[in-house]
Amino acid sequence: MLPPFPRISAALAAFLFALLASAQQNDIPLNRDIYYDIDRNGAAKSSTMHTGLRPIIESRADLHNVMGYRPDSTKRSTWIARKLFAEHLVNVKQGDFALILDPVFQFEVGKDFREGSEFSDTHLMGHNGRGFRIAADLGPTVSFQSTFYENQATLPGYLYDFSQATEVVPGQGRIKNFDTRGLDFAWAMGNVSWTPINWLNVQLGQGRHFVGNGYRSMLLSDNTFSYPYVKLSALSTNKRFSYSTIHAKLQLPGEANRLPTGDASESLFYWKHATFQYLSVNLGPTQIGFFEGTQWNNIDSSGVRPYDPLELNPVIGVNVLVNGFNGRNTELLGLDAKWKLCDKAFLYGQLATTDPQQGHYAWQAGLQWFNLFQKELHLLLEYDHAAVGTYLRTDARMSWTQYNQPLASPLGTGFSEAIAQVDYGMTPQIWLHGELSLAQWEAGGANAMGQEYDAGTQRVWTDLNVAWRMNQMTNMSIALGWTNRDLQPAITGQNSGYVHISFQTGLFNRYYDI
Repeated sequence: MLPPFPRISAALAAFLFALLASAQQNDIPLNRDIYYDIDRNGAAKSSTMHTGLRPIIESRADLHNVMGYRPDSTKRSTWIARKLFAEHLVNVKQGDFALILDPVFQFEVGKDFREGSEFSDTHLMGHNGRGFRIAADLGPTVSFQSTFYENQATLPGYLYDFSQATEVVPGQGRIKNFDTRGLDFAWAMGNVSWTPINWLNVQLGQGRHFVGNGYRSMLLSDNTFSYPYVKLSALSTNKRFSYSTIHAKLQLPGEANRLPTGDASESLFYWKHATFQYLSVNLGPTQIGFFEGTQWNNIDSSGVRPYDPLELNPVIGVNVLVNGFNGRNTELLGLDAKWKLCDKAFLYGQLATTDPQQGHYAWQAGLQWFNLFQKELHLLLEYDHAAVGTYLRTDARMSWTQYNQPLASPLGTGFSEAIAQVDYGMTPQIWLHGELSLAQWEAGGANAMGQEYDAGTQRVWTDLNVAWRMNQMTNMSIALGWTNRDLQPAITGQNSGYVHISFQTGLFNRYYDI
């Protein structure tokens, strides 16, 4: 039986709900536009919010003026106007029970003006994605949510080649080909989140996670297909310490990764268990996070190996001490840090290693600045570097990957990347976004498909778009954009100049800047 909700006045309950969302245990959707507001609130020196592991639970976040949670002050005269511009499609609240239901979609049409004769089909491209999102609070301690997308898409050449090589659309699921260049794919996420006592949260779900305070992560990124997981997260009563442990099951799709399970027409894919531990410490203006990730070698030539009890170990650092960096399992040890310069800006960075003796290091340094020069002008500057071989293993299946995609930066290994992003809210609804990314691979460096590049291979990525954000509850928007990818030395089919218009909801991140 659920514990009774405290009996307080309706006015006070509404106030607490708006400011603290204390009865909500669902994750905040892991989308950059939404976390722009989270990071802005977390930049304040007075903030005690732990931001290094995402998604963040609603009850542990500062939701003041955050997209999807702020009140809409504009008066809407009709039901259709309210649903289209201000509210969830279905929004039920009765006592301790709350339920929201929304359609999610991505309708896009575009043209790649740099695509050449290497592709036989060069007409208009597009994306047709439909699905739903449901989220509910079953009292003050239990919440659940679920999201599903079904998609058909025709993508620019470099993304099509990526999908054919990996059998996966970046971050969005295993493909089935149709027509000349069509891709059919689907994916789902969801979890049940339970907070039995104030300091402990338990989740069982299918999803993805992100470690860091910037755009890329050199430790654990959401640039992957979702995976099943169990997560336990503790927060000290003084909010000084936060500790999370995640137990996940990762897969490698593809015919080459089928397990020998007899005459079954669809035998299982190769799989591996993974554990991720993250300890976050608030030290006033500085927040420091310690990360340990382990991928367990559960299968060898003799079949499934005996279960290793260390997989249940919840203590950070123990797995590296016991297994070392050169054992059967894959270990990644990392440091994540954020230093608040003022109430509007912070520096951040990461350091990761999978084998210090071999020089397998990766690092990151960045700056985020909010309301720069004027309100709603946001700047992000970031530099990422990964030494050759950092995320790779001799047994390719044990590399730092999930679903044939990197678990860290989508650029792979042996690279350096400089990123500049600018976001500007001209009005509460009209937003401009610009990104410039310069990347270079070293000799032996490999892209996200595991293909080695020649020394000095460079990639320039430019992204410009303007969006009208119609409804903040689902980040529904109409956007016009242009992306340009230039790879030198040029590789056939890998350069792109894509102009598109889209009508979509935005509740997750897509990383096409690879």
